[in-house]
Amino acid sequence: MRSITLPQLTDGTTTATVVRWLKQPGEAFAAGDALVELEVENALVRLEATQPGALARVVAQPRETVRVGAELAQVEAAAEPAQELAGEPAAPPEPETPSESEAAVTQQPPPPSDAPASGSPGNVTPILMPQAGNTMEEGTIVSWKVAEGDRIEVGQVICEIETDKATIDYESPDAGRLARIIAHQDAVVPIKEPIALLAESDSDADAYLAGKGAPAAVAAAPSASPAAGPSAGAVAVAAEAPVASGPPPVTAAGRIKASPAARRIAAERGFDLSSIGAGSGPGGRILSTDLAKARAAAAVSADGKATRRPMSKMRRAIGLNLQRSKQTIPHFYVRVTVDAGPLFAYYRQQKPATECTVNDCVVLAVGRAMAECPAVRSQIDGDEIVEYPHANIGIAIGVEDGLVVPVVRNVDTLSLAQLAKETKRVVENGRNGKLENIGQGNFTVTNLGMFGIEEFGAIINPPESGILAISALRETVIVQDGTMRPGRVMTMTLSADHRIVDGLVASKFLGRLKEILENPNEELT
Repeated sequence: MRSITLPQLTDGTTTATVVRWLKQPGEAFAAGDALVELEVENALVRLEATQPGALARVVAQPRETVRVGAELAQVEAAAEPAQELAGEPAAPPEPETPSESEAAVTQQPPPPSDAPASGSPGNVTPILMPQAGNTMEEGTIVSWKVAEGDRIEVGQVICEIETDKATIDYESPDAGRLARIIAHQDAVVPIKEPIALLAESDSDADAYLAGKGAPAAVAAAPSASPAAGPSAGAVAVAAEAPVASGPPPVTAAGRIKASPAARRIAAERGFDLSSIGAGSGPGGRILSTDLAKARAAAAVSADGKATRRPMSKMRRAIGLNLQRSKQTIPHFYVRVTVDAGPLFAYYRQQKPATECTVNDCVVLAVGRAMAECPAVRSQIDGDEIVEYPHANIGIAIGVEDGLVVPVVRNVDTLSLAQLAKETKRVVENGRNGKLENIGQGNFTVTNLGMFGIEEFGAIINPPESGILAISALRETVIVQDGTMRPGRVMTMTLSADHRIVDGLVASKFLGRLKEILENPNEELT
């Protein structure tokens, strides 16, 4: 048995995506036969066999992205031919060669538009674990919203997935009949690995799994076990931590219901979630704030030594994402200070009817300004700029041990009352560990005004065009037309991606935003 691995296809290329297999398990091939189609750098290539044999097992399935050197398939050598002449010795078997020599590469023109999307047995379509964020490496299945045998549509929510930052609703990228659920509740699955299969026939789905060498289903992963006990000087959680009224809620599989942040903190610090009792979240779900309250009542080492603890998954994810942003995105900064007196008066006037915040008023103004500035409502996608029709704005919010950015869509089409209601909903869900509209934002607003910060610059959340840092709305003396008067001002700093937004565009955008904020009664009603 030999392996076919992904060779180096072109200079600098490190990955390729399997489009379809041209041979199926059990099928023989001759030298020169094309075995598989791959997509690399917007081109299609075919791997051709350099020796005869038979395809024994497909490892990399259609739509999977693999790295150079990764195993694509296993093949069996062709049977040796019978000796035709008595007494003539058979040719000695050729020595096994490195896997790279099993296949040669040929580039092909793109297939016609009506070509099949994949060559998987029985037209089986795998649904893969999504990558909800640049630093996500794996996800945990929280629950399934559909059952085997159901027909699903594109965009239908089929399951809840817990990432390193939050819990998200996963919308199906394909339509069809859900033949097999591979990853059940609590299963931890790497990104771009199958979690379910779409197929009209159960036998086709089972054949697909057999060809991949996978079990019929992934068993549920056990609940996270507590980490090793704290080292000297670390926070020690007392076994008799106070228990809330009533037991903690559990899932059908017996897993305690807790937010991703709460579960992560409990695992890192050796905290037993069952000792918390019912949490303060919806339905008694345990939140990170419940752990903070319990920790406050726990025993703390007082020897004065420095403590050491592992960096959480969220902190690592945030660090990697922002590090990549600063290293790979050409940031530049534009700052403006607005006369915030009219804005503050508008906020006080609208608050009784809309329950808005000052931040809601600012976000609404940002959405209106973005509607007039296509570059700011865009994203970078490889070598292309994707321009969105509406302003999808991320709202940066602080949570236990980190930061999350739920997205409010179509802000430019909303009224202040609608925006205030929607923002409150997505922010509350975000703090409870459930982020919405991941990856759909084209701009972010972050506000530290409530902490009295007078001005600051923020790091862009890729692949968005920019981020606006909002400072405190503060009292000061305003000089206008040579006279001084008391008033309120607010400083805003735009961090922009110079690949999408240049200085002139940034200046026009901030200028328009300043005009809207200084005339809210005319611009926001």
